[in-house]
Amino acid sequence: MVSGNPLTPPNTASVPAAASTSAGFGSIAAVAARLHFLRPSSGKGFGGCGILRYATGGYPRQSSPKLGQGIPTQARAHQCVRFCGFDTEPRCRHQVSTISSQHDPYYRFNDVMYRWISLDNWTYSRTFKTPFDIRKWQKVNLVFEGVDTVAQILINNITFGRTDNMFNRYSFDITSVIKEVNFVEVHFLSAVSYAAEQSRCHKAYSIPPACPPPVQKGECHANFIRKEQCSFSWDWGPSFPTQGIWKDVRIEAYNHYHLIYFSLTSFFVKSAQQWSLEIEAIFDVVSSKPIAGLVTVNIPKLQTQQTFSVKLQPGEGSIVLLVNINKSSAVEAWWPNGHGKQTGYNMTTTFIMEAGYQIEKFSKAYFRTVELVQEPIPGSPGLSFYFKINGRPIFIKGSNWIPADAFQDRVTYDTLWLLLKSTADANMNALRVWGGGVYEQDEFYNICDEIGIMIWQDFMFACALYPTDQNYLESVRAEVSHQVRRLKSHPSIILWSGNNENEAAIASNWFSIPYADREVYIKDYVLLYVKNIREIVLTEDKSRPFIASSPTNGLESVKEGWLSQNPYDTHYGDTHFYDYSNDCWNWTVYPKTRFASEYGFQSWPSFSTIEKISSTEDWSYTSNFSLHRQHHENGNDQMLQQIGHHFKLPQSTDPIKKFKDTIYLTQVMQAQCIKTETEFYRFSQSEIIKGEGHTMGALYWQLNDIWQAPSWASLGSMFRVPVELKPQAIMENNRTEFMRLRSCCWKSCLWKTLPV
Repeated sequence: MVSGNPLTPPNTASVPAAASTSAGFGSIAAVAARLHFLRPSSGKGFGGCGILRYATGGYPRQSSPKLGQGIPTQARAHQCVRFCGFDTEPRCRHQVSTISSQHDPYYRFNDVMYRWISLDNWTYSRTFKTPFDIRKWQKVNLVFEGVDTVAQILINNITFGRTDNMFNRYSFDITSVIKEVNFVEVHFLSAVSYAAEQSRCHKAYSIPPACPPPVQKGECHANFIRKEQCSFSWDWGPSFPTQGIWKDVRIEAYNHYHLIYFSLTSFFVKSAQQWSLEIEAIFDVVSSKPIAGLVTVNIPKLQTQQTFSVKLQPGEGSIVLLVNINKSSAVEAWWPNGHGKQTGYNMTTTFIMEAGYQIEKFSKAYFRTVELVQEPIPGSPGLSFYFKINGRPIFIKGSNWIPADAFQDRVTYDTLWLLLKSTADANMNALRVWGGGVYEQDEFYNICDEIGIMIWQDFMFACALYPTDQNYLESVRAEVSHQVRRLKSHPSIILWSGNNENEAAIASNWFSIPYADREVYIKDYVLLYVKNIREIVLTEDKSRPFIASSPTNGLESVKEGWLSQNPYDTHYGDTHFYDYSNDCWNWTVYPKTRFASEYGFQSWPSFSTIEKISSTEDWSYTSNFSLHRQHHENGNDQMLQQIGHHFKLPQSTDPIKKFKDTIYLTQVMQAQCIKTETEFYRFSQSEIIKGEGHTMGALYWQLNDIWQAPSWASLGSMFRVPVELKPQAIMENNRTEFMRLRSCCWKSCLWKTLPV
């Protein structure tokens, strides 16, 4: 039972719920008002995207908070003209500082103590005044950029929408129900309960895995809900299956037409030796007749301006324009970190349509090409697997990215900047956004564009098989279309990948599927990742490659029907490799692969980090807390085994000193292990031995932590504790050196590059 006093809401001054927009971008084509629903009700209440921040104030399971009790009620107006439909301000607002450390979701055993919150149903509700004269607008929409996850939406007691996908954008037409004063409710169903029910309803055959391993202390059937998979637990993270509005929510009102998506992708036409931009704009056209007009694209620094005559069709109308860049202008390409500048050009796109409505869209144009080269290698069977950026082969060096916090609204721009800038400062040039988390927020990709961090982008499927019923596939198709349209303008994204380890899961029979039943799951695999996700990606984005899974044999997997017999074959594609039993300093145990997209070793966070979320009785390597925090089976013992290969285990009679010394040695061990394996892959770039080698990528697991616990991360948890650094990468000219900064709050070691 949770102990402590209920939280009391801070004084919050309520402001008008919304406001009409002001001019500033030509004639006003639309108005937009933002809504912040932060009033929960009990039983069928709502706890926000971080429900545990305000519902953790000591409420026993039997007495959920009453309306307005324990969770701050806030409302905020926002004035803007909405053109591209995206907003970058923080969403679920809360006062984390009002929570004592004992009530922090990450404190000691609170991940289990607060499990009841995710098993309950919650509601957002509030009354708001419409800030504009609804009679003047043809269409009024309520738009959710992100709903987590299963919800029923009512306005003035009329249900007009439902959601079931955390990764989709939802827009509901409320023209017929909106009034001068309105009451809106978002009823959330427990994600855990929903996933369990969906699993029960799938009676034809099982979709494994049913539950995570007991050591993870997680929830079951995550694969039956389109939600952040690791929120149900992972081997490095807690189980916090959140509910709430995790991205911007607003009302949009407009006449004639409204811009929903705007994207631009660059191409280099070799025959003409000329850069071009493909611009795509997708509109909601309210008019019952086609709308004609002019679109002007202007890139002043490249002396490029072109005007196009266009016509929008009723419904979802789209425009695709091809802009040829002036040949007399010298175009500076976008390059990865360490290979050149990340030059971008200011671009203005002006839409002047019938009835005098004008939209002016400001954006940044980048010029870069990407190729995934899979071709025969002299002296070796199989195929290469490497990336060319702007025609230049690039060794991919970096790490894997997981969600930076279990509660996405706590991930700020400053958090992202610090984490991502650290990767660039450590000479990394790439990150893999792992498929068990979330498609990251716009700021993440903007920063990567600015500092030259290439992104290997997984779709959000990981370590599981998934259903393929019609409703599920329709939800996935909407998700993929939305995410590709949202993200394809970013030059930092160089690859779409269908999933994490699901080809390997079937090929290696992780889930003990009888051979006679295997065809059913192979058929589902191809249906989901090839006939649906791949089909949409190739339609929406022709500027970057797609692979169905990671690890994969690439073209060889395609040849074998999209599912190879051995996705870990070192002669093809990418590999994931983990070995905790052999001495990690022995480089001969590592695979001479074409591309190492996952590898790593665990360590504990620094004591200064652990101290903030634990008590004195926990400060032992064998305490209940230490066992509870370790979500990887035998993980603590494996670290001691690796330490024992080269170091003496701490023998202090002072238990706290012994704990600190052990933590320190896990960090040194992790640093040396990753150093050895990384250097092996770097050296393997330039050689073929017994048909293996030509390694062109090393992405270690993992860059960042989601909470304070033993993990594979190099950058420690950044919430409510000092920022800390574990072993950071990487690698310059095949040489690395480790520097220990013990007096600071680094988790492990800083990899310092040395010239050759």
